[in-house]
This record gives sequence, structure tokens and C-alpha cells, in this order.
Amino acid sequence: MSTPPPPVIDSRVLGARLCEGGTRFGLWAPRATRVELALVDPQRKQRNLDMQRSDADGVWTVFAPGVGPEQRYGFRVHGPWDPDDGARFNPAKLLLDPYARAITAGVDYSGPILDHTAESDYEVDTTDSYLAVPLSVVVADSPPPTPIARRRPLAESVIYEAHVKGLTRLHPAVPEHLRGTFAGLAYPAMIDYLTELGVTAVELLPSHYFVSEPFIVGRGLSNYWGYNTLGFFAPHSAYGSVGTTGEQVREFKDMVSALHEAGIEVILDVVYNHTGEGGHEGPTLSFRGIDHAGYYRLTEDLRNDYDVTGCGNSVDTAHPGVLTMIIDSMRYWVTEMGVDGFRFDLATELIRDDQHHVDQEHEFKALIESDPTFDGIKMIAEPWDLGPYGYQVGNWGPGWSEWNDRFRGYARDFWRGHTDGVDELATRLAGSADIFDHDGRPASSSINFVTAHDGFTLRDLVTYDGKHNEANGEDNRDGTDDNRSWNCGVEGETDDPAINALRTRQMKNLMITQLLAVGVPMITAGDEFARTQGGNNNAYCQDGPISWVHWDLLDRHGELHGLVRATLALRAKYPVLRRNRFHYGRELSDLQGKPLGRKDVAWFSESGTEMTGDQWADGSRRLLGWYVSDRRAAFLSWFNGGPDEVEVVLPAAPWATSWHLEIETGPPGELPAHPLEPGTTLRLPGRTVAVLRADVPVWAAANRAREQARPAAGEAGDPSQRGRPGPR
Repeated sequence: MSTPPPPVIDSRVLGARLCEGGTRFGLWAPRATRVELALVDPQRKQRNLDMQRSDADGVWTVFAPGVGPEQRYGFRVHGPWDPDDGARFNPAKLLLDPYARAITAGVDYSGPILDHTAESDYEVDTTDSYLAVPLSVVVADSPPPTPIARRRPLAESVIYEAHVKGLTRLHPAVPEHLRGTFAGLAYPAMIDYLTELGVTAVELLPSHYFVSEPFIVGRGLSNYWGYNTLGFFAPHSAYGSVGTTGEQVREFKDMVSALHEAGIEVILDVVYNHTGEGGHEGPTLSFRGIDHAGYYRLTEDLRNDYDVTGCGNSVDTAHPGVLTMIIDSMRYWVTEMGVDGFRFDLATELIRDDQHHVDQEHEFKALIESDPTFDGIKMIAEPWDLGPYGYQVGNWGPGWSEWNDRFRGYARDFWRGHTDGVDELATRLAGSADIFDHDGRPASSSINFVTAHDGFTLRDLVTYDGKHNEANGEDNRDGTDDNRSWNCGVEGETDDPAINALRTRQMKNLMITQLLAVGVPMITAGDEFARTQGGNNNAYCQDGPISWVHWDLLDRHGELHGLVRATLALRAKYPVLRRNRFHYGRELSDLQGKPLGRKDVAWFSESGTEMTGDQWADGSRRLLGWYVSDRRAAFLSWFNGGPDEVEVVLPAAPWATSWHLEIETGPPGELPAHPLEPGTTLRLPGRTVAVLRADVPVWAAANRAREQARPAAGEAGDPSQRGRPGPR
């Protein structure tokens, strides 16, 4: 295959651009020999215009006079059919514009959507696909959404991972015609719920236009999650409530505006690592027909896709034209669509070079870092893919946060009783410094989660030992077997009150562990009131009651919901509970530099004293006290992962002058609500977290005595002014 020199692409000419008297169209197709713009009317009749090529960058352009908004169009790309050279050009296949800002209609999976014959993946099929494929749409420019008044730093963020459709499809307060749409998510009842819960950012499962895989459709199902993108600039048209010829763009912007006006940021889960075309044996809908070897990573023989995603293909970010498209897409969603961050699915695929090797100095990262468009925009990596050396947790460096699967696995193991001692519990609670504390990275590099869209829900973690994916049609073979779950003694739902009480306690324990840990908590939508998928841990193809959030559970699981609200409120009120740097037991001083006698972090045993080396080495230990403090506030959280009650002594001064119970994971009233004196013995039930707030002095004893001796009210030493700087 002859490789063209790296192009310098003027991406401003790509896509459909409205201008005076018509629309200018542009397509990057460097190896094509001819490109036709197909203008399609509502009856699917076509008028084709030949495009002109720029030899400098391989971009083809044409001006279409009289063409305006809502015009449907596609491309027919000519060139050699030579699979041995990574060339699968086939002008019989009508192709989507990779830069299309709206896409209408869908895929007829029984139609002629393959570029090859049924007999061979390498023999061309010349049947026209125009009736079986979606169409690009010309979209008029419109103002961007309302900007958020204050974009929060990640250390202050609480992320809520949600599916646009599933979140509101059954919400009783959302009007029926808006449920499951962008407008439904923007409805006041939904936004009020999020703000009252304490959420600061919604992370939306893929909202780019996506399609289903043929094998799923063949089972009578559809791709629900959306990790099968076909349009990186277009909102998913099925999430619009009023139309698909550009109306979905306006509706997405209105949703962002409504969330921003409530102080909630919008993070998009983006799938730039592969496309919905699958492997070369799959449908040809856009990229493969434009340039198979340009857009996709191929094996050495150039005939087959080099797949590190498990989805049939891998987008080739080593090619400048492809990388330009991805960065352009990101810029568009920030500047025109108003989003505040991205979570990159299988992010390691995006930093593989032209030999498919992982490169943490990849141009993808360099372009993001150097572009002021992305200043303050949250960049969150799913830091792995399925290829060699794909597991890159902890390696993404400054400017990036990462899903911390080590936190997820350990939290599940600890609460099901499958851990050795409490040493790693301390490490995970304190921000996973063993993974992230290097190169000046902050503690917000760690996205702490116990569940996500992929896997068991929180309730299913305590209800099922094994997966139950029969509804997916794969004889329960799909989905992971590494669930690290515990059904509390009975597989599935039960009426046994003792087991249900234990499950509620365990859900609270898992939830509060991620909400208290240093780093950024991520809640999966519905987990805060015990959403279940009936044990399905791979519900990607379940667009129905298995996956949708059932809001009637909110009343039945008010204890769990109340704990989440209370913990998030406490976290928002006290900065010491959302610190953004790693702490190693430094002694604190007052504003005069006098030691306060307590540390920024300390770990306690049941005796009320700091843990000893022997206690850290005890593999049978299931109890740990975690003390965090700054000058103004301190908290002690007891984690009892064992089944038995433990008596713990509350540490004495200078750690606290009194203790106040803020949160408990048992039933309300199980622990004393009145203030507790230092040295008090507290009976901590098995499988319990208890969070106690400490009254602590903000000045050292000598400073307090001196200030209290000053008689004049209102002066710097007046006790009523305690907490401010002392006399100068």
C-alpha cells in the first residue's frame, strides 16, 4: 500500500457548511479517485454532484446552490476494490458524512448494507444500498447552550453516570411524550432530583449517533448502551422528542442549558476507539467505504482489521486525518454543544501508534493539552483496551483522571469478606496513592466507583452470586464471571426480612465507601435507591424494563437514598472530605504555626490509638478507623467489615474534644445520636460504617490561652472571633 504524506487538513471545509446561496460540502478521502455528493429528497430520490479534490490534503469539496437546512445527503466514493491493499471502495454504497451534525433514519439490516457478497468478504457487491442506510442532514447554526456559571474542579465533583433514555423512561413526573429523551432529562422534576441528591455532573452514556450490531438485531434486540458510534458530531436522533432533521441538535443544547442553569455539568461518554461498522465483514455505512486503510487499524496483510476493542475494528489515531476528526469532534461538542468534559471509552486504543504500540506521549494527548478549547474541560480515561499492554491504569499523567478499577474490585472484596487485612483498604480510601501519586498528579486523578453501566448494579451485587443474562440470547455465556458479589445467603430476590436488612446494610456500606474515599465519586443512576437488573451483568442489548430506572423503588429504599443525600451534603459542607492532594500523616499547625497535636490523616485501632505495625500486618483484621483533619474540622470513620460487633474506643484529645455521629450504615438509631466524650466505648455492629464528626480546637493551647486573656470584645483575641487569625 502506498502511504501518502501526512496531510495538513483544513477541517473548516469538512462536513456541510451553510453559506450565502447554498451549502458547501467537504469530505476527506485521500485515496479516492472520484467522490459524488448525493442530495436525497424525502422520497429518497437522488441528485448527484461531482466533488473536486484538493491534492494538498485529499479533501473533496463542492458548492450546492439553493441547498439549505434539513437537506438529506450522503456520499458515493469511488476507487479501487483491492482488499489486499486495504481498499474497499464501492460507490454502490451510500455513505454517511463523518462530520454530519445530524443523522436521520436508521439501518435496514436485511438490506444490501455489506460491501461484499454473501459468498466472500473479499468480493465486491454492487447492489445499491440507498434505501437501507441512514442519511446525513444539513443543520443550520444555532447559539451554543447557556454556559455554566462555575465549572467545578474535579475534587468538588460528584459524577452521576446515566443513560439518557433509561433515566426518565419510567419517571412518573416527566411528561410521557418527553420520557427517554434529551428533553426528558432537562425536565424540571429530573433536574430537581439531581440537585437535591447532591450531583454536580451527569456523565451520559454515548449520546453520539449510534447503530446496533447485526447479530443483536438478528436476536430481536438492539444496542441500548450506545457503544457503537456512527456519527461523532451528531446527537443520537432517537433521543430527540420532536424530529430528526436537526431538531435533535437544538434539543441537546436546550438540555445542556437547563442542566447548566442548575449548576450541573455535562460529561459525555465518547467512543472514538471504534465505529458501528464492525469488522470488514460488517456493514459499510461510512468510514470503511471512504477509506478502509485510512480510518481503521489493519493487520500486516491489510485484509483484516487489527482489533483491540473487541468490537470488530479499531480507529487508527496514528493517521493525521483521523486524529483531526476526533479533535474536531471534541472541539465541536465543547464550543457548540456546551459540554464540560469527556469520558473516553477504551482510551488506550486512542494512544496507539502506527505499529499499534501504546504511547503515552501520543499526539492525541499533546493536541488536547495544547488546545485552549479544552482548558478546564474534564478528561476522564477508561484506562485500558483489549490489546497488548492495554492496561494503563495510573499512567495517563497530569490533566487526566482515570476510572480506578482497583478501587472497584477492592471495595467489593472487602465487603464480601475476601480480603487480607486492612492495609489496602487504607490505600484505596486515601486516594490510591500507590497508583496516582506521581508526576504531581492530584488525588482527583482517581475516579472511585463500585458499579458502572457495565456489570451488576449495586443491589444485584448483594443479591446474586452469579450472572443471569438469559434474556440476552447467548445462553448466559456473555458478561463477566468476575462479579465479586455476595448474595447474602440466598440467590435472587427474597421475602426474608433478615436477608433484606443485611442487603440494605451492605448496599449502604459499598455506597458510602466510594463517597467518602479521597478522589472523585461516581454513582451509577438508580443505585442510590437499589435499582436492579435481575442479575443481568451485561445489559447492553436490553432496551426495556431490565435496564430502565424504576422510580417506584425510591420510596421502598428511602434509607439508602437518605444515606447518599446525607453523605453528599456532608462532603459538600466540609472541604476536609473532598481533599485534592495526598496526605501522609503530617502534623497540623494553627495559623500562628503552633502544633495542634493532631494529623491530617491517621489510622486507628479499636483501642482508640493509632495502628501499630503488627496490627497492619494482621491478615485477619476487619476493622479500621480513618481519621481526617484540617485546621477547622475532623472526622473519624469506622469501617467494620467483619460479621461481629466490635467495641471501639473513641480517641481522646487532641484528636477531639467531643464526638458526634453523622452517618451510620445500620438502621437509624442503631448507634447513639447524642454527643460522645473522648474515651467513650462505642459498640460497633458487624458490617457497619460509622462516620463521626470531631469537635477540634483550631488554635494551639498556648494561643487559645493568650487570646482568651484579652478582655476587649471585638478585638482579634475575643473568643467570639475564634477561628480567625490571631493578633499580629
